[in-house]
Amino acid sequence: MSTKIYTKRQQNLRNVLDKKSLDGMLITNLTNVRYISGFTGSAASCLFTPEGQYFITDGRYIEQSKNQVIGFERFIGMDTHLQQIKDNNLNPNGLNLAFEGDHMSYTLYENMMSLFPNTRWTNSSMILEDLASVKDKMELDCIRTAVEVTDKVYDEILSMLRPGFTEKQVANTMVAKYREYAEGEAYSPIVATGPNGALPHAIPTEREFKKGDFVVIDAAAKYAGYHADMTRTPVIGEATEKHREVYAIVKEAQKRGCDIAKAGVPCKVVDAATRDYIKEMGYGEYYTHGTGHGLGLEIHTSPRFSPQSKQVLESNNVMTIEPGIYIAGWGGVRIEDDVIIGNKGCEILNKTTKDLVVLN
Repeated sequence: MSTKIYTKRQQNLRNVLDKKSLDGMLITNLTNVRYISGFTGSAASCLFTPEGQYFITDGRYIEQSKNQVIGFERFIGMDTHLQQIKDNNLNPNGLNLAFEGDHMSYTLYENMMSLFPNTRWTNSSMILEDLASVKDKMELDCIRTAVEVTDKVYDEILSMLRPGFTEKQVANTMVAKYREYAEGEAYSPIVATGPNGALPHAIPTEREFKKGDFVVIDAAAKYAGYHADMTRTPVIGEATEKHREVYAIVKEAQKRGCDIAKAGVPCKVVDAATRDYIKEMGYGEYYTHGTGHGLGLEIHTSPRFSPQSKQVLESNNVMTIEPGIYIAGWGGVRIEDDVIIGNKGCEILNKTTKDLVVLN
């Protein structure tokens, strides 16, 4: 990956820290470590100070960090990351440093305060998450590829959505295909047929598909660390009037969300565009989650579409738009796309049809 990408991210972080009158930052969340340094391993911290940028890990990652980490002086040892920072005098007394209070355990916090009593520690929230919510071209290209694989795999499993196959069989097949075509699954697939579809995050079971079932399929690929996220809800065998009614409401709500999503629009306005329509059509009590979320190196990132959100969309946010209706004992419908936010609208990445599909 280009050194310039990480150099720019690191400078963007320093600019934010300067605006907040902070001397630097201790980064302990692994997703944020990856975003700022390029490191994909399971144990690392990064420290920014006025004197330098330091990457701290252990002996398992000597070669990996040498190959991946960009823009940091590396420190590798057997002691804890905080002890390595102290032993190598990387944190001079008197600095005002941010730390990731959203991600730090109380034990780690206590150790940090004990080892560095002369540091003024400032609890930060969402500094790197907000920077990472605006995607660069490389990130957009990775997400596009993940979505392309997601569409491809969905098309390939449609023939399994019939009596004789189970939710688990379809979910396992999708995982195998994501691992063949890309890095793997973005998250554990949701394959929920009939009444199970009323559970927004249902876990696949041995239930066989039956005629008259809605099937909520929420599954996607991951590519180069970046997640896609798609949901479609076909019906097996035949669609009743109720199937068509509920599906049409969710489809229209999702369209309204996509139509209004653009830079400068408050996230709660996008949520209201979907939620108000579903309420108007008499199903408001059956819509029990937010309208969507950011995508990136994690499946749920900033910003969020919810009634409580205070965030405003920016150009090159990548978001999901995914309203749903869930009726206990009957089933559910969710339709979800991944979109890139632009100044004049949003680009819908998924190519899989959103028309009601009846599988015979």
